[in-house]
Amino acid sequence: MSLLTLRDIGIAFGGAPILDGASLQIEEGDRLCLLGRNGTGKSTLLKILAGELPPDTGDIMRRQGLRISLVSQESPPGLAGSLFDVVAGGMGGAAELLAEYHHVGTRLAVEGSDDLLKRLEELHKSLEETGGWHLHQEVERVLARLSLDPDAEFSTLSGGTKRRALLARALVAAPDLLLLDEPTNHLDIDTIVWLEDFLLREVKTFLFVTHDRTFARRMANRVAELDRGALYSFSCGYDSFVERREELLEAEITRQALFDKKLAQEEAWIRQGIKARRTRNEGRVRALKKMREERGRRRERTGAAKMQLQEAERSGRLVAEAENVSFAYGDKPVIRDFSTIILRSDRIGIIGPNGSGKSTLLRLLLGELQPQSGEIRVGSRREVLYFDQMREQLDLNRTVQENVGEGNDTVVINDRPRHIIGYLQDFLFSPERARSPVRILSGGERNRLLLAKLFTKPSNVLVMDEPTNDLDAETLDLLEDLLLEYSGTLLLVSHDRDFLNNVVTSTLSIGEDGRVREYVGGYDDWLRQSAAELAASEPSPPPPPKEKSRPQAGKPRKLSFKEQRELEALPDTIAAMEKEMDDIHRKLADPEYYRTAGAEVAILTARLEELENDLEEAYQRWEALEEIGGGGA
Repeated sequence: MSLLTLRDIGIAFGGAPILDGASLQIEEGDRLCLLGRNGTGKSTLLKILAGELPPDTGDIMRRQGLRISLVSQESPPGLAGSLFDVVAGGMGGAAELLAEYHHVGTRLAVEGSDDLLKRLEELHKSLEETGGWHLHQEVERVLARLSLDPDAEFSTLSGGTKRRALLARALVAAPDLLLLDEPTNHLDIDTIVWLEDFLLREVKTFLFVTHDRTFARRMANRVAELDRGALYSFSCGYDSFVERREELLEAEITRQALFDKKLAQEEAWIRQGIKARRTRNEGRVRALKKMREERGRRRERTGAAKMQLQEAERSGRLVAEAENVSFAYGDKPVIRDFSTIILRSDRIGIIGPNGSGKSTLLRLLLGELQPQSGEIRVGSRREVLYFDQMREQLDLNRTVQENVGEGNDTVVINDRPRHIIGYLQDFLFSPERARSPVRILSGGERNRLLLAKLFTKPSNVLVMDEPTNDLDAETLDLLEDLLLEYSGTLLLVSHDRDFLNNVVTSTLSIGEDGRVREYVGGYDDWLRQSAAELAASEPSPPPPPKEKSRPQAGKPRKLSFKEQRELEALPDTIAAMEKEMDDIHRKLADPEYYRTAGAEVAILTARLEELENDLEEAYQRWEALEEIGGGGA
């Protein structure tokens, strides 16, 4: 029997149903990725699966004794106290007893009071009598597995640590099915990789909602898509799902076009004034009525957003230059001895752990913060747009329309006035949604709104701090295309590895020691280069002891015929590699190249790295052959 089965589930909150006859079956061992556009009802479906929200119609069949835990996008309201309290709260009724036992034990270790010792013994006895002792051990075990301090105050934690704490809270209940809603949001790349490894190793069956394509690609063995109220399930990985979905959408478009053509023909026929009373025509009239009803029930797929960036006049060639820049908050160094030059049309990704100083680095490069040592020079004619990951540029109490229009009914886009409602429809906000307050919008809608607000202004320097949070895959693809066509300078902070690979041409990596290192290419290029640096910095193992050999009489060994030909060919081979590297360097240095290059940039940077390795090997081989041959004499 499956763990859980949904059959013909329906639910609506006014307007069109969010779920309309949705069906799904979850088996043990499934790692099911749930996809869908923003606002299609994915979080609602998770609450129904978790039993937090009853559906309006349909049946839910759960295996007897099934335990389900849900990790939501946001922390539950009112969640406070130490991490031990928060995690123990996932135990249900035993939570208060466990929390008191932990706090009394902590105080006893400090104060050594007889009263505390007596109370601890009473609590210990109660735990044993109620079978709760093993629960205390389980909370401590899960906290240790997730590297969490049980005495840390939950409210003071970073977003990434809070996500780990909520995961621990869900895991202590030993769920048969774990539900994760956007688990990678606000996590840095290192923590996302840790989460991937942890889930694959420790959790057998889970369902997750994500727009992180790399995460979905690695984790999913099944994919389900929520589209227009229906659920479509695919028994395959993420990449195969993308291919199959495109085929299904093309087939749907063809089928609907044929249906609409037939309907138009029948409508034209009936307008000719036929006598429907005739027996031979009555069936055709009834069929037309059914076609009209079917067309009326059709829910059109949400169109793609139509975003466009306005570009200001070109900035000066120099955008920013940092020379030996350092910055600290109190005694904690954030940026240490950093130097770089950013030129017009550079596309730079910035990565590093949460709290490492990525936003601080951006503010230094923009001239908003003054370094405590070193010097920052900013270029001329800069028109900067800043996408803030906290969305502080949005007023939650004003409507969508008021946030973008700022009191005006029109906005000017590429020197042409546009009505604010029509402009917002390009960003998938209906007229009704445009008049709604921002506070009721989902995270993805707020991100789209901030993009809409920013893109009303021209720029030649675009700074984006975590723009991909909550955006669905279609909007991500469109934003990628926009940024690839943008001829200005881009500074991008992101934890989305695919996004970085597809958009940036160099990467600044901030270490925990405040050192900033620069690499050519995107995330995968950084991964390869940093791994090579690490391997090179580690001491080489001692060579194995050489076997004793008998001394050989006679002259030193000469080059073989094959080795001699290899030595003669090496100069030409090296020259060819150096010429190819020069050509690639010239291409990558030309700003115009990036307008049309697209994915070719990543291919060229990978080829450049390959050539550098081959060239180094060729020089080493040349030196070795010349040494054997006596310097070529």
